Amino acid sequence: MKKLLLLPLLVLTSMAYGQKKGKKPTPPSLPKKALTHSVYDGWKSITYRTLSNDGDWAIYTANPQEGDGNAIFYGLKKSKIDSVQRAADIRVSYDSEVAVFKIKPQAAVVRDAKRKKKKREDMPKDSLGIYSLKTSELTKIPKVSSFALPEKAGGFVAYQLETPAAKRDTTARRTNRKPAKKESEENGYQLVLKNLKSGTQTSYSFVTDYAFSKNGKRLAYVTTGNDSTVKLPGVYVIDLANGSSQKIFEAKGKTKKLSFDEVGDQLAFVTDPDTNTKSLVHYHQLYYWKSGQAQALKVADQANQPGPKGWLVSGDAPLAFAKNGSKLFFGTAPVPAVADTTMLPEEVVNVEVWGPKDRTLQPQQKVTAERDKKRSYTAVYDPATNALRQLAMTEMDEILPVADGNADYVVALSDLKYSHEHWDWNSRNDAYVVSTKDGSKKLIGENIRANIRMSPEGKYAYWFSLSDTAWFAHRIATGKTVQLTKDRKFADEDDDHPDFPRGYGSTGWTKGDALLYIYDKYDVWTVDPANPTSLTRLTKGREVKQTYRFINLDPEDRGLVDPSKPQLVHLFDHTTKASGYAQWSGSTLTVLHQGDFAASPMVTKAKNTNDLLFTKTTFRDYPDLMATDLSFKNIRKISNLGEQTKAYRWGTVEMVSWVSGDGVTLQGLLYKPDDFDSTKKYPMITYFYEKESDNIHNFVTPAPTASARNNYAYSVSNGYIVFVPDIVYQDGYPGPSAYSCIIPGVLKLLENPWVDRTRLGIVGHSWGGYQTAYLITKTNLFKTAVPGAPVANMTSAYGGIRWGTGLSRQAQYEHTQSRIGGTLWEKPQQYLDNSPLFYLPNVQTPALILHNDEDDAVPWYQGIELYVGLKRLGKPAWMLNYNTEKHGLRVRKNQKDWTIRMWQYLDHYLKDAPAPQWMVEGLPMIEKGVNQRLEPAAALPSAKATR
Repeated sequence: MKKLLLLPLLVLTSMAYGQKKGKKPTPPSLPKKALTHSVYDGWKSITYRTLSNDGDWAIYTANPQEGDGNAIFYGLKKSKIDSVQRAADIRVSYDSEVAVFKIKPQAAVVRDAKRKKKKREDMPKDSLGIYSLKTSELTKIPKVSSFALPEKAGGFVAYQLETPAAKRDTTARRTNRKPAKKESEENGYQLVLKNLKSGTQTSYSFVTDYAFSKNGKRLAYVTTGNDSTVKLPGVYVIDLANGSSQKIFEAKGKTKKLSFDEVGDQLAFVTDPDTNTKSLVHYHQLYYWKSGQAQALKVADQANQPGPKGWLVSGDAPLAFAKNGSKLFFGTAPVPAVADTTMLPEEVVNVEVWGPKDRTLQPQQKVTAERDKKRSYTAVYDPATNALRQLAMTEMDEILPVADGNADYVVALSDLKYSHEHWDWNSRNDAYVVSTKDGSKKLIGENIRANIRMSPEGKYAYWFSLSDTAWFAHRIATGKTVQLTKDRKFADEDDDHPDFPRGYGSTGWTKGDALLYIYDKYDVWTVDPANPTSLTRLTKGREVKQTYRFINLDPEDRGLVDPSKPQLVHLFDHTTKASGYAQWSGSTLTVLHQGDFAASPMVTKAKNTNDLLFTKTTFRDYPDLMATDLSFKNIRKISNLGEQTKAYRWGTVEMVSWVSGDGVTLQGLLYKPDDFDSTKKYPMITYFYEKESDNIHNFVTPAPTASARNNYAYSVSNGYIVFVPDIVYQDGYPGPSAYSCIIPGVLKLLENPWVDRTRLGIVGHSWGGYQTAYLITKTNLFKTAVPGAPVANMTSAYGGIRWGTGLSRQAQYEHTQSRIGGTLWEKPQQYLDNSPLFYLPNVQTPALILHNDEDDAVPWYQGIELYVGLKRLGKPAWMLNYNTEKHGLRVRKNQKDWTIRMWQYLDHYLKDAPAPQWMVEGLPMIEKGVNQRLEPAAALPSAKATR
């Protein structure tokens, strides 16, 4: 643990210089370096932040991309800083007394243990750290696997110790005595309950599950027992006020899902009494306990459950009490299909039957198979009457609790009539009100294309209807549905897909479900569902092209807006791209903090004070943490990770504009190197994805890329200019639309003498990868191209599958991003005209294709079609396939490798850098994983990449 007292490092450093006598000449500044791939691992970012409830402490983690990081404890009131190495999973106690966290083992030690192929039980273990926010003392407890704090109380922490496996004594004499029970995942581990105020602690052996009540009144745990005389297997409840322990359930088997009610006086859990770990069907039982009862009561099992005959109590469904404790929600499920274990593997037939009545396609069923095996259907138990009610069924499987479960009804959704329409990705549902008293149901509406939600107090179901581009509300008491808006402005004004535009969303309700707050592109509105003509615009953003959005500072407010209190507002100026914060009070909007930066809408507030944490950034300035209060009058930077950029050449970004081939004025971003010289010529890379100009102030962290995307910071640091144009689309013409927007923008920039027209590259991934492939069939303007995960042939891609979801790709072309606006048989020519594959003979631009064999969005045969077509035509083309990787690279070693290869390729064509061996000689399959061939090829005439 490292302590720095009184002031931040930055201030301490400046004070130290100021105390020296005499004036010394300023030392010459070191020349700044270009970013290299070697900087990625050690580059730190803030990965977690929080405030203690009393506002005294800001806590954040500064972690490198690889290696060991720190948790920083910053005293906001005492100007004190402390740090703990390798802290993770940080929780601050409700009373702001301590922070509790895991301390990870050193990354180098873990890596060394892996190299030595140590067993899991012999690997380095996490420790537990308990840091006093009052005394700054750190207590470390080794070998801790988990921990818990009460959510709304201080004073206690519970943690589980993972005891290393005892080494077998080969010299011991054999006896007939039964071996001692050992800790394991099945038997459980030691649980320690520690009183943080007194320091006393109690241990409980062989614990498999444990949970605090939210208010810290009780702790429950499950133990498998250590012997028949000392501790019996079962569930125990500890009263934390006096330390007394009560055994409320005794049985062998597996017990789990310990769930308290809001005040800690009721507890529910499920148990499987079958001790045979090989059983394929588990007959779970639901138990309920209330303070004052000697034993928990079995309230549901296979013989007594509210679902259809033959159903079981689910062991996978969550257990949840209504907030007022009046009811317990649990799950039931059909008996699962099980395999015949007497059959040999060679006797089992594995076949998929794709049928005309399938509710979802077989690939989608494959993706959801594990989830479907655990699918449950919500039921409810009423402790007052001991009644059980089934609420959800297979044909009506989604349940929305109302008013935190307190209401006597829920809303149920059914997509039974619509889910077979795999060509439509917009969800549709029939919605019902279902009574928790008798299970009866009433229809709210049919064929609703919307995300249906409930008002906080349960008076209304409400939604934005896609097909109507309007807000609706259904009053539960009267059964009447009303349309709240009629103006198109509440749907996305800029949407250019051949589909229903989405709404701008809502921010919450006032008390009593009296007013609903909704958004248009710019402004905040209110409407009373009982009187839709009351629709009122609160803010005046449209006139000045500024967007205003309320910021929710209390995650527990259930979407309630109190108009009597000032509201913090995030604002964004569409003209200047400036952003910031304002206060809405009464009918007045007061700007608090605004400028040419990207102010994050994610603001953290201390629960009991007005202290805030926020971030703001520009392309040059890292989003360091800022501390202030609701007035934003005094803002101070409390982290210093932006200092990492000071040693490196960075760059600038500016807005550029031009007119598209269709006469539309467009915007784009132009990134330039720090030492830009207008008398020199620079290579330029064009990268794009839909619209990016609003992101002008975003900081770009140097990091390996997961896709065909050039890191802007790395690009300008290494002497490139980067052009990022916005694109607008016409239905049916995605390829020509991209050409009409991008090419005029590039030509506009070529009017500047500092853009080298002989060294232009183009890079894009996924949707951008498709357009990159399309553009090089229509123009020879670019010297090289990098299309990542591209669609080459819309006719074959149309009938494909998005393997990550199992969904048909048809909707991609008919309604969403690919924007054809019709089926293949309705618009065959447009599918052909927009497909790069059919125009490959026109290509004169070398291409590096990235497409991985487990791409879960764009079938990788699309990359193959592009590659083999170019290769067949004698065009210079390479394709990289990282085995088992998805649409974007997820494995860091592959991200690093791809980033190196992409830049080797770009530097070769755009800077005349030597071609690496893999470009010149390839990489034979028998060398895969053995040699990488990243070194420059031999300086021979034959060792040049194809031009």
